[in-house]
Amino acid sequence: MASIIGLTGGIASGKSTVSKMLNEKGFTIIDADLAARMVVEVDQPAYLAIVEEFGEHILHDHDSTINREKLGQIIFNSEEKRKKLNGIVHPAVRSMMLAHKDEAILAGKNTIFMDIPLLFESNLTWMVDRTVVVYVNEETQLSRLMERNNFNHEDASSRIASQFPLKDKASLADAVINNNGSLHETKEQLDALLVEWDLKP
Repeated sequence: MASIIGLTGGIASGKSTVSKMLNEKGFTIIDADLAARMVVEVDQPAYLAIVEEFGEHILHDHDSTINREKLGQIIFNSEEKRKKLNGIVHPAVRSMMLAHKDEAILAGKNTIFMDIPLLFESNLTWMVDRTVVVYVNEETQLSRLMERNNFNHEDASSRIASQFPLKDKASLADAVINNNGSLHETKEQLDALLVEWDLKP
C-alpha cells in the first residue's frame, strides 16, 4: 500500500527546495503547478473548454497557446469568470494528478508526494494520507521573497498577506519542516521525518 503525502508551504517558504531534496532521493513528486500548465496545453480538453468559454481572442496568434495576460485581465475583473475558469482547470488538474498517482502505484512506488501549494485552501487533503508543511517565520519569508524576486518591502508584504498564513498551515499539518535555518538543517529534518514515517521511494 503506497503512502500518499501532501507537501505544501507558502511563497518563498522553501517548498521547492524540499521537493528537490525528495526528488534527489528518488521519490515520486506529482506537482500541481506543473499539472496546471499541462492541462491547458493546446488541444487538451481543458484548453478546448477554455477557448469555448472565453473565445479565440485569448490565444496567441503565432502558436494558438493561451495568452495568460489576456485571460488574466478577463478573470481579474470578474469573480464569475474566475469561477468559470477554476471550474474548468481545477477538476482537470486533480484528474491528471490522480492519474499520475495511479501510474506511480502501478510502477511499484512506495511513497508518492503530492506537491500542492493550495492543499488546505482548496480542501484537497482528501487526496493524501498525511500532510507536511515547509515553514518559515514571516521575517524570513519577507527577506527571502524580496531577495528572490527583487521585490520592495511593500510588494513582498502584500504578496505574503494575500496567502493563507504559514503558521495557520503549520497548525493543520501532520508534520512541519522548519526552513528558517540552513539547508543542512532542513535536510536533517526531512531525513528524520522519512525515518519516523518509514517512507521509502
